[in-house]
Amino acid sequence: MARLGVNIDHVATLRQARGGHEPDPIMAASLVQLSEAEGLVVHLREDRRHIQDRDLTILRETVHIQLNLEMAAEDSVAKIALHIKPDIATLVPERRQELTTEGGLNVVEHQERIQSMVDLLHEGGIPVSLFIDPDVQQIRAAHKVNADFVELHTGRYANTRRQRESDTEFEALAQSAKLASKLGLRVSAGHGLNYQNAQRMTTIPEIEEFNIGHSIIARAVFVGLERAIREMKALLI
Repeated sequence: MARLGVNIDHVATLRQARGGHEPDPIMAASLVQLSEAEGLVVHLREDRRHIQDRDLTILRETVHIQLNLEMAAEDSVAKIALHIKPDIATLVPERRQELTTEGGLNVVEHQERIQSMVDLLHEGGIPVSLFIDPDVQQIRAAHKVNADFVELHTGRYANTRRQRESDTEFEALAQSAKLASKLGLRVSAGHGLNYQNAQRMTTIPEIEEFNIGHSIIARAVFVGLERAIREMKALLI
């Protein structure tokens, strides 16, 4: 069974909408752990639109499952990561205007910069994942910069409307996962996965972890967070 990492950014987004204290992502993290998810994912953005530095500090002190810090390849955030010591850091592209992460990291174009960041995090004892599109050249570049994981961006697969398109995107993900594994990279996947499209992804044997946020938090509005997580875990068996 693949592991499940639950992204709680949207809990913090709801809190920040009113500028108050509720809902508290720390409370959400405790429910994630009680629900037996294997990981917790948070994205510390440059503009701090949801997760705050205070959240990350408390989460590191209280979370006993894998803490995955998503971050831009920027020195200011790397400094925080080296202090907090997440269990893994995932380098992602980041633009202020975007509502959510749009596509994968371009490792080919920014190889030197990403290599430097990977080396810095490794020196601090932090394993590194690169969030990339299912593209052969990006996977080979991820291998060259000595990443530990690649997280395959599943957005195109999740957004397809026709079965033929879904099949095409699924095959790209399957072949990418196979190549990454062959090169010695561990493989996770995420972005846009939900209760309708996630189960098919479990048939790709190389993918050992799924990182899912929005659909779980959206379902939690109606059924509660613990039940929403357990329902997703049941699909990943």
